[in-house]
Amino acid sequence: MPVASKKPIGARIIISRTDSIGDVVLTLPLAGIIKEYFPEWHIIFLGRNYTREIVSLSEHVDEFVNWDDHEAVKQLKADIIVHVFPVKEIAQWAKKQGISTRIGTTGRLYHWLYCNKLIRLSRKNSDLHEAQLNIKLLKPLGIETDYPLEKIPDYYGFTRIKPLAPKWLEMLKGDRKNIILHPKSKGSAREWGLENFSRLIGLLPEIEYRIFISGTKEEGLQSAPLFKEHAHVIDLTGQMNLGEFASFIAEADALVAASTGPLHVAAALGKCAIGLYAPMRPIHPGRWAPLGRQAGYLVMNRECNDCKKTQDCRCIRDITPGQVSEILSQLRK
Repeated sequence: MPVASKKPIGARIIISRTDSIGDVVLTLPLAGIIKEYFPEWHIIFLGRNYTREIVSLSEHVDEFVNWDDHEAVKQLKADIIVHVFPVKEIAQWAKKQGISTRIGTTGRLYHWLYCNKLIRLSRKNSDLHEAQLNIKLLKPLGIETDYPLEKIPDYYGFTRIKPLAPKWLEMLKGDRKNIILHPKSKGSAREWGLENFSRLIGLLPEIEYRIFISGTKEEGLQSAPLFKEHAHVIDLTGQMNLGEFASFIAEADALVAASTGPLHVAAALGKCAIGLYAPMRPIHPGRWAPLGRQAGYLVMNRECNDCKKTQDCRCIRDITPGQVSEILSQLRK
């Protein structure tokens, strides 16, 4: 490991990422990398409350602060801030707060005003994965920033999994493969479609697989055809908070989803995470693939230009249920 530049002993560093669950998961390796170089540093994750339970899974994060909690933010003190997800108001606040090292990208005009360490980084045109791009922001700290994808899962630190409540634990069958299907994405990704998920369920023998459908309460209503067609599947939609759902994923065997937060959570937990992707930039798996010891993805090897202006993407829908069931059949129980 290269020697990092000298920084204050016991420094307090903020990792700022106030967007969605999947983005937060792919940002958490920064905390592990920082701790590897500076184990005595106090790492604060500045986010929004709905991602708190996911951030709390990482042993590398010492404190979570909700950006919407004005009193907590007002009292927050730090020596360094890394603006992973750029927000003008946060950049302004960090400078006003007197944080001495403020790291941002050159792509935001306001970072030239409020940051004093600028990284030239173009996410849109890069061939790097989102997690690799995030790590590039650590360069001003004297940290090596070229990490291969296979190394990044070492830095999640997802060791703080809460025990699963008995009412959920008893649903999981020890003699079957417990598979979570997450059909919807709240509009954040191209979707595989309920018809494909239904066909997949039909390919998975009930004697070998226990199938769960996850999502929000609203997504459960949208997924109603699956429950109607397959009476044996178990509806988890809208029944768990995020922390409980993470614990449930940790006890299951696999999760199948488009490019969504639960997919990245499953990957970080070391589960079999099967991502279903469209091939178009910037939402292709080269940028957003799940990273984990058993994580992988399926994508059609074709141009996807016709699908750019619609959420109804033929390129992702042409991934066959047979391709997914073949991967699941290789799981050992």
